[in-house]
Amino acid sequence: MASLRDIRKRIRSVKNTRQITKAMKMVSAAKLRKAQDAILAARPYATMLDQIIADLSARSGDDNLTHPLLAARPVKRVELITLTSDRGLAGGFNSNVTRRANRFLYENTGLENIRISTVGRKGNDFFRNRNQDVRKDFGGLYQRLNYRAAADIAEELVASYLNGEVDAVHIVYNEFISAINQKVVVTQLLPLQTLGTGGAPSEGAAAMVDFKYEPDRQAVLDRLVPQAVNIKLYRALLESVASEHGARMSAMENATSNASDMISSLTLTYNRTRQAVITKELMEIVSGAEALK
Repeated sequence: MASLRDIRKRIRSVKNTRQITKAMKMVSAAKLRKAQDAILAARPYATMLDQIIADLSARSGDDNLTHPLLAARPVKRVELITLTSDRGLAGGFNSNVTRRANRFLYENTGLENIRISTVGRKGNDFFRNRNQDVRKDFGGLYQRLNYRAAADIAEELVASYLNGEVDAVHIVYNEFISAINQKVVVTQLLPLQTLGTGGAPSEGAAAMVDFKYEPDRQAVLDRLVPQAVNIKLYRALLESVASEHGARMSAMENATSNASDMISSLTLTYNRTRQAVITKELMEIVSGAEALK
């Protein structure tokens, strides 16, 4: 049986841990509100941009509008980008992404080559510990996350796609649903898939009145498609950040609750042990008194 001193030390240790987890929960809750506002603001813009590109293609008629980033080709070389966090203590946030990435690699073993790029230290450490080559790690991105930083990465990926180094680019990340619910998704970044991809015009697009475009439809498409790629990557990064804070907040809340339960259990054990020690001492005193009679 543990001594009273050991139990008191354990209780103090658990209380200190509970203070840390409670503070981390509050910090994540504050950051989550800001990240949630950012992703809720980005979603409508990204959706509308896809809608505009789809409607533009549907209204093209005999113009045969094309763009290199919209044209699919036989897939032999793929780049997979994993979005994880730089820190742990976020429940299954990182392990869910790396597990899904491993599944993607297994399902596409027949391809000629699959390159891996990482955003977040946890994902980079995961692949390197398993001796898997990482083409590039975009370290420190979350500390300077903005549209320009996302656009720089997207432009690098677009250049690789246009040069023929890769035939498709996929992103695996956590999509933010709520503070306690995140869904791991794998989405295709290149070639760009819009609402009208697959030859099916967006609903009601054909019946809509056409517009005049300046300078012309092709110029508008050439401007919007690269921007849509940038926005899609930026949105994925925002989704990942919001999901990280939500997952960490939930994990720290559970940890705080478990610490409180452990403190209650240890306190009960301490009181029982203390009572047993007192009872034993009383019995020794009584036995000694009886022996002196």
